[in-house]
Amino acid sequence: MGGRSLTALPIAGSIIMTNLSTEQIVGQNGQSYHAGMEVMAWEVTAAIAIVALAVVFLPKYFKYGINTVSDFIEIRYDTVTKRIISILFIVTYMISFLPVVLYSGSLVFNKIFHIDELLGVRPIVAIILVALIIGVIGILYLLIGGLSLSANSDTVYGVGLLICGLLIPILGVMKLGEGNFIGGIDYIVDHTPWLLNSVGAIDSAIVPWPTLITGMLFNNLYFWCTNQMIVQKALSGKNLAEAQKGTFIVGLFKVFGALFLVFPGIVARNIFGDALMNNPDNAYPYLVTEVLPQALFGVFAAVIFGAILSSFAGALNATATLFSLDFYKPVLNKQADDKQIARAGKIVTIVVGVISVIVAPFISFAPAGLYQFVQEFNGLYNMPLLVIILFAFYSKKATAIAAKSTIAIHIVLYALSKVFLKDIHFLYVLSLLFFLDVLIMLLISKWKPDGNFVLESFDTKVDIKPWRYTKVVSVVLVVIVILTYVAFSPIGLASLQ
Repeated sequence: MGGRSLTALPIAGSIIMTNLSTEQIVGQNGQSYHAGMEVMAWEVTAAIAIVALAVVFLPKYFKYGINTVSDFIEIRYDTVTKRIISILFIVTYMISFLPVVLYSGSLVFNKIFHIDELLGVRPIVAIILVALIIGVIGILYLLIGGLSLSANSDTVYGVGLLICGLLIPILGVMKLGEGNFIGGIDYIVDHTPWLLNSVGAIDSAIVPWPTLITGMLFNNLYFWCTNQMIVQKALSGKNLAEAQKGTFIVGLFKVFGALFLVFPGIVARNIFGDALMNNPDNAYPYLVTEVLPQALFGVFAAVIFGAILSSFAGALNATATLFSLDFYKPVLNKQADDKQIARAGKIVTIVVGVISVIVAPFISFAPAGLYQFVQEFNGLYNMPLLVIILFAFYSKKATAIAAKSTIAIHIVLYALSKVFLKDIHFLYVLSLLFFLDVLIMLLISKWKPDGNFVLESFDTKVDIKPWRYTKVVSVVLVVIVILTYVAFSPIGLASLQ
């Protein structure tokens, strides 16, 4: 938990760098290469969920003095429900998120810096070697300094990534404008105005517009408000106000992050034309090698390496925390002191890290692509987790049996949807399943009532007084999101086609 000592900037840096990884940089720019700005929904609309995290979820989490999201579930429901959620988190991190971060990071690293050619080996061998190096360093990173070191260094990586990330599209636009930035913008508006439209068609394979207020919103609320990997960083704040300020910085970053997570794909389309349509994930690496001066390649390599390392270490730390506090202490060694718990966490860090390195090369066989693979895998449990936490906040009658039943039924229905509804966008499927999960919670809680549950404050550990500008900043962030969508819409830049 970083000693519960983090202030706003390290919290923001840690969350941003844990969230921001190479499968986003490569995957989203690859999607925008052929689909345009509608891909920005994954970034820009996240700010709405981050506002909810700061205004609704964090005050409640801090009030009940929890260390993990599963702690809160145990307080409200029961231990079995808590451990089911913890297992789902751990399994997801271990076989989905961590290996994808390693594989995608190694892939882009090899594409940009040609490690295979330097070593005279096949690309897959170079990818395995880079993944191994990142994995070993990430494990050592956490063993030596834990979350506190990771959070503070993430702030440095975040600044570097912001500078280098913005530099790539700026240099690309200037190349299009033959040295003139405004001329490059005019070139994009004149030649590919349809790519500046952020409103996806109703049958879009990327982000259909109806899902912005349904499936995408629910998915964002899960990821930003209930995902242990993200929430843990905010819970490490020295007080609620610092945690809220840190999350608002993240929200602002997510809106403007589209400038280097989505827009470079459009720049690449204008530079390379349709040449990369067969493999759009090459758009960003090719753009970097095309526009970045060779003198800056070393700096860019360090920043990319830091981004990969931060995401890997962040998820690895969350996994170790869940195992240590939810399984080791209460099940395997009930008399364990803090040193023994920390030691167990370090052992888990090594084991999970090694497993992730081994699994990483097999991610190349993922049929749906890197970014889509992670998002669809999360669908296995993200909606029921969000639902049972919302019921924990706002319903006195929700029961533990209802929570467990909702998780089990959702997993079965989601698995079936992958077989019978595979041609329907998974965000539409999540939209439907969210409301079904709500209905299941209501019906089973009513069918098997267990009295009224009243949540009480526990040891809050830190000051839980909210930041006084929370409401004002929340409104400003929401307005910025709306204006961004207006700018990249048929009544904005896309109207110029």
